[in-house]
Amino acid sequence: MVIISYDISNDKKRAKFNRYIRKFGHMMQYSVYEIDNSERILNNIIVDINNKWLKQFDQTDSVYIFRLSASCEIQKFGYARNEDSDLLILE
Repeated sequence: MVIISYDISNDKKRAKFNRYIRKFGHMMQYSVYEIDNSERILNNIIVDINNKWLKQFDQTDSVYIFRLSASCEIQKFGYARNEDSDLLILE
């Protein structure tokens, strides 16, 4: 699992980055996304951040990328518990 979290001070810039990053995963909380676990996708995001976004960021902006291994323990509570459960529809 890959988690991307960002803190961007400018509203317009933050909205643009949000639209960009949500193409690759789903929002866990505002400014925190779970990204598809693909090295290719992650590498594309890193290249885009380095080539496009870093030029737009200022000293108050930050992006964190967390690569979680299969051995990491993740505990979910509340609605988050339902996100990984399989849906079975019987007709």
